[in-house]
Amino acid sequence: MSENLMIDLPFIDWLHPSLLLIVGALFIPLFKGVVQQSYRVLLAVLFAAAIFGTAHGTHGVFQFLGFELTLGRADQLALVFGYVFGIMAIIGSIYSLHLKDNVQHVAAFIYAGSAVGVVFAGDLLTLYVFWEMMLFSSVWLIWRRKNPVSFAAGFRYLLVHAVSGVLLLGGIILYYMQTGSFAFEQIEVGGPAFWLILIGFMINAAVPPLHAWLTDAYPEATITGAIFLSAFTTKTAVYTLIRGYPGTEFLVWLGAIMALWGVVYAVLANDIRRLLAYHIISQVGYMVAGVGMGTIIALNGTASHAFTHILYKSLLFMGAGAVIYMTGRAKLTELGGIYRWMPITFLLYMVGAFSISAFPLFSGFVSKTMVVEAAAVDGRAAIWLMLSLASAGTFLHTGLKLPWFTFMGKDSGLRPKEAPWNMLFAMGIAAFFCIFIGVHPQWLYQFLPGPVDYNAYTAGHVFWELQLLLFTGLGFFLLLKHVGGEAKISVDTDWVYRVAFPRTVKFVGHHGTVIWHAFLASLRWPMDRVVEAASRHHGPQGALARTWPTGSMVLWVAVLLAASLLIYYL
Repeated sequence: MSENLMIDLPFIDWLHPSLLLIVGALFIPLFKGVVQQSYRVLLAVLFAAAIFGTAHGTHGVFQFLGFELTLGRADQLALVFGYVFGIMAIIGSIYSLHLKDNVQHVAAFIYAGSAVGVVFAGDLLTLYVFWEMMLFSSVWLIWRRKNPVSFAAGFRYLLVHAVSGVLLLGGIILYYMQTGSFAFEQIEVGGPAFWLILIGFMINAAVPPLHAWLTDAYPEATITGAIFLSAFTTKTAVYTLIRGYPGTEFLVWLGAIMALWGVVYAVLANDIRRLLAYHIISQVGYMVAGVGMGTIIALNGTASHAFTHILYKSLLFMGAGAVIYMTGRAKLTELGGIYRWMPITFLLYMVGAFSISAFPLFSGFVSKTMVVEAAAVDGRAAIWLMLSLASAGTFLHTGLKLPWFTFMGKDSGLRPKEAPWNMLFAMGIAAFFCIFIGVHPQWLYQFLPGPVDYNAYTAGHVFWELQLLLFTGLGFFLLLKHVGGEAKISVDTDWVYRVAFPRTVKFVGHHGTVIWHAFLASLRWPMDRVVEAASRHHGPQGALARTWPTGSMVLWVAVLLAASLLIYYL
């Protein structure tokens, strides 16, 4: 057998957490009822335990078709993402305990396992395989809502990420041709390989103007599907940007624009999950800006903000999902006054709201201020200002607008019951981490990729943040009549592929057909004339088709011979 066709099994001394979860997920349909619920939670716990038990170093190195591939590269950067992914798998499995949909359960676990496969991948080829598995598993979390809108949104989600995958694969091939290696380290080669891989990562990170797939798809996902979606896709992209593109200058500005873009569009949002989806874009903007700055404090801030963001954003989506599950309503204009009937959901949601708004003693404060501080230390005044403004906007919409018009404000007449215990318990776990990290930031800092020399709780940080939040709150209540949701559709860049592109295709198809038929008609008249002339001479009644008498033929032959002799002798 050729040496290139030999495959060594890489699982002898290390069990990959992703393979544990992905293979385990395939057995979920075999169980029912309480047994299945217990199995799902146990599987998620074992998955998280396998991640937390992974030792530093490389694991699962093997030869495949002559290439050396690495399934597990466990350094500080990979592990900090792996830890929070493991925690999220447990939270998500508990939150979805009441759900009887095997397709969703299997898809969610394969999706989570693939995300960990991406962050543990030591080479670009392995990364690509798990990258595509994320796509094909996550789209089911949208389609399983089972309505025409979610099917269309899932199809567009699939197309956008398929383009991302094609660009990434093209970049990987060019990268190998340039370097002779698939090793996933900082991408320093120039040319098409650099840009193709970067654009592939940027699409998954939802960097404007490549972001609209997120706010198009996430609000249309299932209730539990949105929890998983909010945690994994954009954060794996952030991980790949930290790994491959630290210090890429233009990402600083893209990230700052991204942070503001999300909060500006949140002003226009009426759907509570669409509002939260826009704030994912805003929060990931901090991370992208941190990657672009590339300093140790910026990269630590990016990794820590990804960690806290996954927890508080999932908490916010869980709170919104509980409201939708219990009321059947998702519009701000249709909600209001339900805090009396869902007080625990309201309180847990507010923990997430305080965290994302960077209130002191909550997790967002200890991570977001690190990225903002990195901009200040780097002498980037404009970036610092843009990120600070985005922070105020985050509190305005996620901490004030959404809870006010959903839980408080005018009475909508809705009288929902409190959310099921498993939903509240899962939200409670996320809320615990939001407060625990806010109070004990050193617990998170110990996992970060670089040494941490940063204290969030200086008087300057606390005073500035409280001042920002106070004036934002004051502005909200002064403008309360003008900041509520409106039953309108906000136009974002997704308008291009949702409306403009189909209309363009329809326009080109219709008018192209008309032009083609006109072109054919314009050819018909001269063609008719040619056919008519040919028919006149060669048709059944044409002069050349007639049967000539033998005498006439002999006469013409004699004339031609005479003409030939005359020409010859002349």
